[in-house]
Formats: sequence, C-alpha cells, structure tokens
Amino acid sequence: MEFRLKGSFKCSKDVSEVFDGIEAVFADANKTVLTKGAPHGEGASSRLLGIESGRVEFEIKSGRYVRAHDALLRLKKALSAYLGKEHHIGVRGVEVDAFTVKIPSDEPPKPMKIPFVREISYNAGMINLELELSLKELEDRVPDRIIRLIEEKIAKKDFGGKSEHWELLTESEPKKRIFNKDPTEEMIKRRWLIHGAVRGQWIHGIQITRIFRAFERIVVDEILKPLGYAEMIFPKVVGWDVWKRSGHLKGVYPEIYYVSPPQSRDPELWEDVINYYRVTQEVPIDMIRERMGDPIGGLCYAQCPPFWPFLQGQTIANESVPVRVFDRSGTSHRYESGGIHGIERVDEFHRIEILWLGTPDQVVKQSKALQERYKKIFDEILELEWRSAWVTPWFMAQEGMSGLSEKGEVGTIDYEAILPYNETWLEFQNLSVNGDKYPKGFNVKLQSGEELWSGCSGVGLERWAAAFLAQKGLDQENWPDRFSAIVGDVEEGAVRLV
Repeated sequence: MEFRLKGSFKCSKDVSEVFDGIEAVFADANKTVLTKGAPHGEGASSRLLGIESGRVEFEIKSGRYVRAHDALLRLKKALSAYLGKEHHIGVRGVEVDAFTVKIPSDEPPKPMKIPFVREISYNAGMINLELELSLKELEDRVPDRIIRLIEEKIAKKDFGGKSEHWELLTESEPKKRIFNKDPTEEMIKRRWLIHGAVRGQWIHGIQITRIFRAFERIVVDEILKPLGYAEMIFPKVVGWDVWKRSGHLKGVYPEIYYVSPPQSRDPELWEDVINYYRVTQEVPIDMIRERMGDPIGGLCYAQCPPFWPFLQGQTIANESVPVRVFDRSGTSHRYESGGIHGIERVDEFHRIEILWLGTPDQVVKQSKALQERYKKIFDEILELEWRSAWVTPWFMAQEGMSGLSEKGEVGTIDYEAILPYNETWLEFQNLSVNGDKYPKGFNVKLQSGEELWSGCSGVGLERWAAAFLAQKGLDQENWPDRFSAIVGDVEEGAVRLV
C-alpha cells in the first residue's frame, strides 16, 4: 500500500524568514515522529517543498504503517510546537492539494461510489484512489475507513458467500417421497392462506396458523424450557444507533423497510390530505411524502440486535451467565426485491429468536446443546430429510474471526431440507456463534473480566412450514404421529366458503 499527500500548512504570520528552522523540523520528524510505531525503514517521509509568506508547502510519502494522513497530523504538531515556542506563530490550518492511495489488488474493482473519492482507477495490480479531504476528515480518520471499505469489498469477493464456503456436518437418512407439489400453491387452493394487502405478505388461515403454533410448542417444550431460556419482548422498530453498533449499517440499506414518523400530529397539516382522499377516494402519496419526517430507522430486519440496548454499557454479574433469552413477539421484515417465492421467501415473516451470551466456552456449549435439540426435533418429531452445513459469513473474516471460523468456533450452521417438488435444498434453520461481535459493539462486559461472546438462532415458522409441508403434504394422515398429535385436528374450526 502506498500513500502520497501534497498540501500546505497555513500559519498566522509570514514564516519565510525561518525557512532553515522549518526545514530542520521536517528533517527531525523524518527520523523521529514519522517512524514511531513502524518497523525499521517503514515509516513515513516528509519533504519541505517551499515557503510562501504564511504557507508551508510539503509532500508526504508512506506505506501502510505510518499512513500519510497520520504523518501529516504528527508533522503539524511538531511544526506547531517549534513555531509557537520559538517565534510565537501558530499553525492555523491545513490545505490538502492532492492525496492518492494505492491498494494492491489482483483485478480491477467494480464501479463504485465512495464519499470523498474523486476518482478510482486500476493499473499494474494497484487500485488508485484520488481523495478529496479536509483537515476535519483527516482528523476523523476518514481515509482509514475508505481503505477498509475497499479492502472489505476486495476480500468479500475473494472470500465469497455461503455457497462457496459450505462444509457438510450431518445429514439424515433419505425419506420416502410422499408428496411432490409446491406446498404454497396447494395451500392457496385449499385457502389455508391468501396473499396479504402488500407485497411479500400472507394472511395465514386457521390451518397454517395451527401448524405455526405447533412448531412454537415444539420449540418451547423441546428446546427453550429444557435449556433454561426465558422469554423477553424485543422492539420491532429498530433505530439507527442499534444497527450502527450491530454492524448492519455496513450494507443492509437495500433490504430495510424504513420507518418515518409524521412531521406533526397537527390536524391542520393533514387537512388537505384528508380532504383530497375524501373527494377523490385516492391516496395522495406525494402529499403524504411531503409531510413525513426523516427515517428514524426501520422495521425489524434481524431479530437479535434490538435486544442489545438492554445490556448496552453494562457489566453482567458472573452468576448471570450464560444469559439465555428468546423473543417471539412480532414480525420481521426484509425487502426481498424479485426474490419473493411462496411462504419461504417473503417480506414479512414470523420467527422465534433464540439468543445467548457468556464466556466463549459457555457459548460454544450452548450451541452444541441447541444442535442436539434440533436434530431430535427434525429426526423424531418432524421426520424430515435434512442436512446441516458449516458456513463462514464473510464479515467474520473482515472482523478478524477467520481463524476462529476455521476451528469451527465462530460462524454459522445452516440447516437445509430437500424440497421434493423441485429437488432443491431450502435453508430452513440457522444457528450462529458470533464471537465478541455484539458484546464489543454494545460495550457489554463480564464482571470477571473474561471475554464475552454471544450466539443466536432464528426459528423461521414460514421456513419450517415450507420444508415440512413440501415433504409431508397437506393431508394430515401422512404426517408423523408425534407431530400430528401436537397439532390436533388441523381443520377444526376452519372457515368454509360457498
């Protein structure tokens, strides 16, 4: 990595008469403050280009250890000390005329728009960035965030997604195929469900709701009660600060359902909107948009982040870990764009979120206990044909967890079920050990000072139903006896139409 920065210090008085002294400051800095913290020969180097009245023009070159923008701030401090002490002159500001960064990459980057980056090019194995930054952005370490973003995009492409890092863990015995139709289409025909009023949403009838409640009872009786989990209620409108700390704001924007409050409840502000609708029977979307405030966040996207403000900035007593909680209080929402299909890929869905935290050993132990419970449910109660796989989310590599992922400690287990009607595998359950990602993000500590980890596992009721009904069909006589007994008569009380 290479940095080159050209700019000037703006001084409170003419400094052309002290050229030699300023030049000595630059020479001394090259040997001292610009090498601090870097391996021998890997520090930054500065060069005095000239002095014009109250402007001290300079150039800084560096590698990755003492980056040019850090070197500039160190040099400014050294120059301010000299001029202030010896000549009672202050350094009032900094102008950056040119700032280029070269980042090694095996191939050119895809087109991207990044704040403060004037131009991106590629040549001889290097991504070349031309930055436009003021002193404030340098002090706020914006260049480091730009570089980190570029490196993450490079690594994300190299690291790949789940499908490229998939390692089979367990798989069930093949099951006899008794159904080969799309369960969603069959449920629509029987009016077990219909499309809701907005995209990606279903109105669930009595039968499918009864199946959902049976899944919930299974999870409570077979997992949550035996393992000591207590119920909480997590918020379903999530503010920006929560997603900022959880890391979701790095890329979740295209999938959020945003929440914007009205600018005011004053009826006068809304009178013309109300009148327009009453006269036309049409909703005046543009008029409503003009009266909306800025988005305060969005609807629940990932169910566990809204829990963390409950412990934010707190120290947990040793006797309270492992903390084990779950939430099933409402819907989650993701804008799936063109990917909507059936009940398994929707914008509005129902989920039981299981969350635990404690020492690394406690968190890994809980993960193994959950894995055993899931296996029992899938084999003995639902009798599914399923498999599980270890997948490594790319963000873990970016957050220094790749070694832990390779050891099978931090990462995600996906559970997949075969869909006989199209012979594809559906991810219907997951379980993640997230390491210290959330405790660090929300500044949660343990009384003993030991490292604090967390894990989470989402039970998606739509996904469970899609997997179960695709394999077993909608006729209850074909369902496993244990599950059928938990459900009861699925058709009892169903609404009949004529």
